[in-house]
Amino acid sequence: MENQIGKNILRMKGNKKLNHMNNNNPYLDIDQQMVGDIYTSSQVMDNLTVLCDDFGARFSGTPEEQQAAKFIADTFEKYGLQNVGFETYSYAGWLRGEATLEIIEPIHKPIKCISLPYCPASEIESELISVGYGAPEDYQRLASDIKEKIVLASSASSPNLGRWVHRKEKYERTVLAGAKAFIFVSEHPGAGPETGSLQDDKAAPIPGISVSKEDGAFLTRLIERKGMVKLRLLTTDTNLPRNSWNIVGDLIGKEKPNEQIILGCHYDGHDISQGATDPASGMAIVIETARVLSQYAGNDLKRTVRFIAFGTEEIGLIGAYRYVDEHADQLDNIRFMFNLDAAGGKSRKGVVLHQWCELESFFQQAKKEMAIEMPIGQKVHPYSDHFPFLIQGIPTGHMGDAEAAPGGRGFGHTMYDTLDKVDLVNLRAGSSVAARLALRMANDPSFCPQRRSTETVQELLDTDPNLEGYRVAQKLTKHKNS
Repeated sequence: MENQIGKNILRMKGNKKLNHMNNNNPYLDIDQQMVGDIYTSSQVMDNLTVLCDDFGARFSGTPEEQQAAKFIADTFEKYGLQNVGFETYSYAGWLRGEATLEIIEPIHKPIKCISLPYCPASEIESELISVGYGAPEDYQRLASDIKEKIVLASSASSPNLGRWVHRKEKYERTVLAGAKAFIFVSEHPGAGPETGSLQDDKAAPIPGISVSKEDGAFLTRLIERKGMVKLRLLTTDTNLPRNSWNIVGDLIGKEKPNEQIILGCHYDGHDISQGATDPASGMAIVIETARVLSQYAGNDLKRTVRFIAFGTEEIGLIGAYRYVDEHADQLDNIRFMFNLDAAGGKSRKGVVLHQWCELESFFQQAKKEMAIEMPIGQKVHPYSDHFPFLIQGIPTGHMGDAEAAPGGRGFGHTMYDTLDKVDLVNLRAGSSVAARLALRMANDPSFCPQRRSTETVQELLDTDPNLEGYRVAQKLTKHKNS
């Protein structure tokens, strides 16, 4: 019996050596320490619980957002990050007021609604028109009928279009068409109205509100059955200056301290919910990545890994834009910005590169070393904190699945995006992938991408189909300034 035990021990030792030889993973020991800690610790869920249950919505400019910022900064310091600090900035703030919507012809009926951020105070009576999915061809087809009316558009995207059409693109097409107001209809049953900003860092030119899928369906049927439907809309929101905060912390590289790998996510949510999945699950992953990298690789990083918690993303990526402006002299040193917005959701934990084909081989090699399922692909969009970096030519990507079909947010941006929707298994998976990738980006001498030229960036902005919403926004800006 003792001889058999001894043979088993020798066999296990031999297998361990064989695994080390066959794995060809230069970071195996650190990987095992980080992943083992992540999967045997509750820290990531504990931190998410504090963000959601103690600070609620963390809406831009509120005391709750500031309290969350302090918690993140304190946690960064507790985990051993250096240069931890607040970066305060001012912006065009917004406070929700009461919004009321009433059908006044051909029947009288109130409809529950909420204002969308940056909605102005207004009182409007006008006819309702539906643009269905609100695809570009819908606005083209109905161009002569939209002027002076209230436009109803679903949050869903046309299955025939091949891309996701963001709320802002639909709103801005509505404004350009000369409408009086915009109604955004949630595509998700039982979730109530879906919030989201109308503009970036400025008051919206016309009011915009949201209604539930069920009420949107009722309004659509009423148009189909009765023809002309007239509505009265009253909004009482306030646009006013406010302050917000970015929080920054570093793990300083030992060989190339000026070169930076940035991991970031915003921590502000919308005022109607905890924003547990979007964005707080991603913020918790940023914090967890900082914890394990600091503990197990803090003395082994060649490049600096910077962790950023951005404020005021939900109303226009303001924190990220302010960061890029304030750190203009450091942009040449950023090797990669990895956006972890909502990374603790249910999607596969892969890498979506923003049209950086030359970087794909690096991440494929990392995937091989890490021995995990990790989809890697190319797709870009302008609606999260990576975009201000992308505009500056900085290499960017986000955690997600480029192969996933375009779709809605689920509970995101509704009152039901609460802590109970987030699974610990997804938080752990996202944290594990983020930490292991950050280690490789910081240490691999071959990972040294440079900024794109202004001309190359402009070509991408002008031609990529998934940046059509950005182009529509630019068109509206020119229209307003003309």
